[in-house]
Amino acid sequence: MLNGRVAVVTGASLGVGKGIAIALGAAGATVYVTGRSARQGDNPYGGTVFSTAEEVTRRGGRGIAAVCDHSDDDQTRALFERVEKESGRLDILVNNAIAIPDGLTETGPFWEKPLGFVKLLDVGLRSNYVASHLAAPLLIRNGGLIFNSSSPGARSYVHGPAYGAAKAGGDKMSHDMAHDFKPYDVVVISVWLGLVKTEKVMTIDANKSKYGPMLEVAESPEFGGLIIDAVFNDRGRMELSGKTFFAAELAQRYGVKDIDGKQPPSGRAYLGAPSEFTDIFIE
Repeated sequence: MLNGRVAVVTGASLGVGKGIAIALGAAGATVYVTGRSARQGDNPYGGTVFSTAEEVTRRGGRGIAAVCDHSDDDQTRALFERVEKESGRLDILVNNAIAIPDGLTETGPFWEKPLGFVKLLDVGLRSNYVASHLAAPLLIRNGGLIFNSSSPGARSYVHGPAYGAAKAGGDKMSHDMAHDFKPYDVVVISVWLGLVKTEKVMTIDANKSKYGPMLEVAESPEFGGLIIDAVFNDRGRMELSGKTFFAAELAQRYGVKDIDGKQPPSGRAYLGAPSEFTDIFIE
């Protein structure tokens, strides 16, 4: 359980972030729910940071809505200043916000796609660095956990080079941050989620989409939050720090099943092993 713990989940008005926030709330945490969507209609699926925060509270936690555009460093700084003022601590940071452009999953070479796809390196990589930097003074007070949402796109060709660079960079950044955080008992992990049953994914035509056959074994949006709860409560969690994991394999490690009682499979057999880095440190 996470009673008395404080978490920040970025990009949580919808999808993975929303599910993680709700799961952390169900475990008893106070959860700051961040995102740009403040009103119904701000995104095609109707979610807002306020509706997510309300659901966090309904599930047993304390949800706090925080409208924040993570492409704006000043807004991100204000977010953590607010956490400091209101809660005085931070135990868990979930870096999940990402600028998913329309047409991301369409095939074709990167130069035929909009140049705007490079925003994936801003909100999705740079924004994770900024949030972690600004959260660090709070996290090191009591030790804690940074969970960086990642993807097999870090090592396999998935959605093109902008997406791949964002995910690969995130895995390496997690590794390097873990080195700096180690003396302060702050764990940093990068986690490859599988196909997740987000609002957008659930609109696809299972008979026509290339993702259709995967829906049967797709993960719920809350799955990542169940894993975070397990990792945070593991007294030996420091041995995980700096590493990249399949979400499904972490779940198996801790005996965590998805909300439907199923055990989502690892994609290792057809996507390859997660990113690994050397133990060499040059400071």
